[in-house]
Amino acid sequence: MTIRLKTKQQIKDLREGGKRLAYVLDAIVKETQEGTSLMELDKLAERLIKKEGGKPAFKGYTPSAATEPYPNTLCTSLNSVAVHERPTSYALRDGDVISIDIGIIFRGLITDMAVTLPIGNVSKQAQQLITTAKEALDEGIRAAISKNTIGDIGNAVQTRVHRGGFRVLKDLTGHGVGFELHEDPYVYNFGKPHTGFVLEPGLVIAIEPIIAERTEYIIQRRDESFATADNSLAAHFEHSIAITENGPLILTEL
Repeated sequence: MTIRLKTKQQIKDLREGGKRLAYVLDAIVKETQEGTSLMELDKLAERLIKKEGGKPAFKGYTPSAATEPYPNTLCTSLNSVAVHERPTSYALRDGDVISIDIGIIFRGLITDMAVTLPIGNVSKQAQQLITTAKEALDEGIRAAISKNTIGDIGNAVQTRVHRGGFRVLKDLTGHGVGFELHEDPYVYNFGKPHTGFVLEPGLVIAIEPIIAERTEYIIQRRDESFATADNSLAAHFEHSIAITENGPLILTEL
């Protein structure tokens, strides 16, 4: 494992890039509604990122489990698809659940974030799943303090998810971020307190609870996205975080 800490200036630049990314995602969220096509959202995201002086972090990137570079700016994962689904001409429908994952390269540094949204009228169970994933992210961030461990973050996430009656998709994790889209360490969404890599100032990580209604297992589909093994709904939230002497700094917020 190779950990590459960031300087205070690099964290400052990451915060600026993260703020711009949050602005872009906020604009995308406002357009994410019934009848909107996923490709429209993708094109809008690319235009806005470039307008903010950045480059899409996902476009042209080849994840470790993929066989070809990713062709889009957004990952728009629908319903039972947890992550890495490519945008298509599909128009959103009432009752859909969509995860939108986005990254930016700004001043040569990368930040990454995601949200899950209900479209129109979703079931009570779907809304609870979304709420649980968001609150699990909040709990994970609160645990991301200097001298805590990766296990502390994972335990905080897992505890909130299980309290909601849902499951962590264990093969999908958070990660280091900044110089590259995916760096060491892995940031698991489960774990035991006081175990694993010790957090220290200068570490930048993406915390991202990826959870499902009923299963811990995933399948990889032909388009190289990952879906729940039992076809139940998935939800995904993510922020890029810097560990500082004064606590966690959320890089990807307005």
